[in-house]
Amino acid sequence: MIKVDNLSFAFPQKELYKNISFTLEEGQHCAFIGTSGSGKSTLIDILMDPERYLFDGRLEMDPTCTIGYVSQFSQPDKTKETTVFEYIGEEFIKIQNEIQSICTEMETSSDIESLLEKYQLALDAFDAMDGDDFESNINKKLNLANLMKRKDVRVSDLSGGEFKLIQVMKEMLSSPDLMIMDEPDVFLDFENLNALKNLINSHKGILLVVTHNRYLLNHCFNKMLHLENMELQEFDGRYIDYNFSLLQTKIELQELAIAEHEEIERNEIVITNLRAVATYNSEASRGRALKARVKFQERLETRRIKAPFVDIKQPIISFGMDHELEDSIVLNVSNYGVAFDELLLENVNFEIKSTDKVALIGANGTGKTTLLREIFKNNHDAIEFNADAKVAYLSQLQGEMLKDSNTILEEFIDAGLETYDEIRSYLANYGFEGEIVNQKIELLSGGEKNMLQLAKVSASKANLLLLDEPTSHLDTYTQIALEKAIEDYKGAILMISHDFYSVVNGMDYVLIIDDKTIRKMSIRKFRKMIYASHFDRDYLETEQKKKAVETKIELALKNTDFVLAKVFVDELEELIKLL
Repeated sequence: MIKVDNLSFAFPQKELYKNISFTLEEGQHCAFIGTSGSGKSTLIDILMDPERYLFDGRLEMDPTCTIGYVSQFSQPDKTKETTVFEYIGEEFIKIQNEIQSICTEMETSSDIESLLEKYQLALDAFDAMDGDDFESNINKKLNLANLMKRKDVRVSDLSGGEFKLIQVMKEMLSSPDLMIMDEPDVFLDFENLNALKNLINSHKGILLVVTHNRYLLNHCFNKMLHLENMELQEFDGRYIDYNFSLLQTKIELQELAIAEHEEIERNEIVITNLRAVATYNSEASRGRALKARVKFQERLETRRIKAPFVDIKQPIISFGMDHELEDSIVLNVSNYGVAFDELLLENVNFEIKSTDKVALIGANGTGKTTLLREIFKNNHDAIEFNADAKVAYLSQLQGEMLKDSNTILEEFIDAGLETYDEIRSYLANYGFEGEIVNQKIELLSGGEKNMLQLAKVSASKANLLLLDEPTSHLDTYTQIALEKAIEDYKGAILMISHDFYSVVNGMDYVLIIDDKTIRKMSIRKFRKMIYASHFDRDYLETEQKKKAVETKIELALKNTDFVLAKVFVDELEELIKLL
């Protein structure tokens, strides 16, 4: 068991945690969630190397506890010739070779005794790692992730998504006491995401996974850690049940808040009346009554409900346009092709109209990002824009569009905003408030950098948005705000995404890469294809009903009709049981 008790920690410019506590126990698969920049990755660093940090509180962990770790930023070493099998089994092969080397040495050496001792130590280490079955265990994991065909491929030839899965397998194979993964799902295509789900669900040890991916959250975890506004809440159960619990709490708190507000208003009227009386009647008793009422009002104000987990401030994302195009073609791609070491795309033809919202879909490594980048740079004969098109681009390689050495404020000096006050006011909508605007971009989390890119895209007032994995690193609250912004936008969007919630909720149709070219697919057909691969037959219909009921609850709460909201909550509970 790992136990954190009343832990507090702050950087010089920002307080992260205030007396947070939680435990991780055998068999728990724990999702670690929270808004971008709330300190999830820092808490992981503290767990992995507590000696590096000066924190208050206690961290109890067996000193022999082994930790496996998969970073969100891992990349394969392109210079190595290692195969997938050799990479996953590196530690096993190393000991296996050591045992073989000792055996060879014993054939000619006279110092048999010391060699026998080394031989036994190596055998014990190999046995402790379940070495006899390591080849079989690697094959099982490769089969689970549908990557058996890549077993003898060089690691340097893998796509980024495939390498992430291989890394997960490598860490799991060493059977650590605690396995930590920081956003392992980022940029994974649908098939690789499903493979990651299978790997997570097959793991027997303690898992702590930072993720904002709604598919994984709904299907992989039996415990939640939610970090928000310096506080942490732990919940034993599924993500879908945790959200339901938050919704119930939200209704109760809003009911209490309205009752408190009414009480404060009534008391304010009494104070006003007492002050009016005190102006012409100076009796001591009148003054005491007024003082007593003012103190009572102060107590009511300090008692106001504070809800860090149900009252999360969503960013205000809004895409506007300087110049709206009439119903016309904004982008035309004709007979496009691209090749590097091998042919990626050929004979690609499509057009996008001025109000089309289009998802560009395909497996990892099929050329989506290359195509989108070339469209943005507009340096290919096959790519043609409308003369009045104004293009904005969000890159999955955040350093491509953001300068790390800039402060947040400096990044927006040429973004079309007139004054520093205007920039500050604009950035506050995207969650960058106060002194954080003077922070260097290199110090921001992945989610904060993507948020900054969205703010720049929005400020451009473009009528064609090219978005490459815009939901990556974003917390679920920001993902939903982005979906709303896309729904309200009147221009054209071409978006690469592996988050099928964003695709089915916001796109008009899909361009899917298939056999090195692109074909058009309706959202209805795409949804059917994806859900057939990932869900039970009735899952989609039930999930859509769930979303409709949640919308009804939000409307009821907006109208402060708590009786109706609770009726819908009962209906929602029944749907959640089906999911």
